[in-house]
Amino acid sequence: MTTLYVSHPSALDHAMPTGHPECPDRIRAVERVLEDERFAGLVRGLAPLADPSVATLVHPVPYVQALIEAAPREGFVQIDGDTLLSPGTIEAALRGVGGAVHAVDAVMKGECRNAFVAMRPPGHHAERMQAMGFCVFNHAAIAVRHAREVHGATRVALVDWDVHHGNGSQDIFWDDASVLYASTHEMPLYPGTGAASERGNHDTIVNVPLRAGDGSERFREVFEAGILRRLEAFAPDLIVISAGFDAHRLDPLAHIQLDEADFGWATRRVMEVAEKHAGGRVVSVLEGGYSLKGLGLSVSAHMDALMGR
Repeated sequence: MTTLYVSHPSALDHAMPTGHPECPDRIRAVERVLEDERFAGLVRGLAPLADPSVATLVHPVPYVQALIEAAPREGFVQIDGDTLLSPGTIEAALRGVGGAVHAVDAVMKGECRNAFVAMRPPGHHAERMQAMGFCVFNHAAIAVRHAREVHGATRVALVDWDVHHGNGSQDIFWDDASVLYASTHEMPLYPGTGAASERGNHDTIVNVPLRAGDGSERFREVFEAGILRRLEAFAPDLIVISAGFDAHRLDPLAHIQLDEADFGWATRRVMEVAEKHAGGRVVSVLEGGYSLKGLGLSVSAHMDALMGR
């Protein structure tokens, strides 16, 4: 089983003010654990720079142009209370888009079995017309649309286990019957969306909230009953994962008590559905995870699972 790992040094150039949780050290933490010899078998690739038009698969042209024009030559431009642009942000975000699309191409063409894209800023809070929650372009949603538009996938599932609800992905796919968006996340918590009653216009939005303090047992229970059951019924051609690791018990921004083994388990369970319906095709895109130790441990477990261990 061949696993592709995609990243790029530009992810470090998306600067944030001192103390901001969405910091370049997140990528360094990922790179550090993947230096271990057990990951020597990874196929490693650099995220290409996407043309801005690729982002318009989910974001209107004026939105993309406005963000590019707003990028500063020095310092920061504040988009909302916690989302900022720095001189390196647009390249990093466009390489995040390029990396996600490259991973889909490789998986859909059979060049690798599955892929993990580790770039920042994250993406799943970015709505069609609004950057927020550290996110600029919605890389995972773009990957889904790229699979549909370029590779002819008829049904694509987007599984989101970031501890914060992916309001952007939900917004983008609310009226799209060809995409199943399935999320488990803490509620109440930023951004305030993700109630079980939010189901989309075609009943293809699946929200399975957790409560503060929930741990492995509850997570696995709702993931099996709420996410995997719907995933099986949907029978996707490709599964994209919004892989946030901020539900780890060490994370400072949430209150869910998972450990790294839970992310390994969830990865394997998603892969089982992919083997049955999608030829094993899985593309995972990094979202949150703000404890550097928790992020490193979780990515390691995630990659072990993707590599078939």
